[in-house]
Amino acid sequence: ELDKGKGPVATVLVQKGTLRVGDAITAGCAHGKVRAMIDDKGRRVKEAGPSTPVEILGFSDVPAAGDAFNAVRDDKTAREIAQNRKEKMREEVLAKNASMTLDKLFSQIQEGEAKELNLIVKADVQGSVGAIITSLEKLETPEVKINVIHSGVGTINESDVMLAETSNAIIIGFNVRPTTAVTNQAQAADVEIRLYRVIYDIIDEIQDAMKGMLDPEFKEEVLGKAVVRDTFKVPNLGIVAGCYVNEGIVKRNAQIRLVRDGIVIHEGVISSLRRFKDDVREVAAGYECGLGIEKYNDIKPGDTIECFEMVEVER
Repeated sequence: ELDKGKGPVATVLVQKGTLRVGDAITAGCAHGKVRAMIDDKGRRVKEAGPSTPVEILGFSDVPAAGDAFNAVRDDKTAREIAQNRKEKMREEVLAKNASMTLDKLFSQIQEGEAKELNLIVKADVQGSVGAIITSLEKLETPEVKINVIHSGVGTINESDVMLAETSNAIIIGFNVRPTTAVTNQAQAADVEIRLYRVIYDIIDEIQDAMKGMLDPEFKEEVLGKAVVRDTFKVPNLGIVAGCYVNEGIVKRNAQIRLVRDGIVIHEGVISSLRRFKDDVREVAAGYECGLGIEKYNDIKPGDTIECFEMVEVER
């Protein structure tokens, strides 16, 4: 799973040999170095022998549950193995030129063209991935076959966008947020990324698209992003975040999303926004501000605050 504080975490059962802290490791398309091992009682251990279950920290990405796990000679070997597996996975997907969006899909269904809907599913934990895929597979109709070409745990990355571009797929993200670089790459490649917090919303939208009934009335527009530098306790207000706005603008009373390590922690509304001691309506990129979230105090330095508003879209 992708843990809020620890990053990619894998639980393994050693079957052969001894695993030690510092070993170069590989599992599926992920590689890394064992930074720490924690046993079943929560204690840090230096090594794990056969039949020992341990939680491992140090992977570059989140491997899939069930992937074969190996310790290898050095970092270079681990990286090469992971790279080769990634390339092999890409080659297995048939390359198509046109990109697919839900809007294009429903117009194609009405014209009797679409046969297959390719999806890439990314979520914060393995259990969610399985639940989403199972739910989506039940939606298949004679007109449309749903094809999940890739799924995984962790935030949406560059390789997901490249895979979506070559395979004519839509990316579905559940409880994860892509970085600005990945969002820009997707826009340039005309790849659609759909982000959700509720599994039923995924099912409803895909189902609507399949029935040719998709009618989005509102679209989310990201206004700006701010990074939390420090937090302060203010009487009657609770925790206030000292932020630096690094993109766009942050508006008072706008909706925000608190993101920690690529995972959405909270969605809410800005309750107070200040520059020095003055209340302000908005703060632009390049400036610092004090920001309070309505009825929410779990803010930590390093968190990203994403400010957005819902805009009505004409069809």
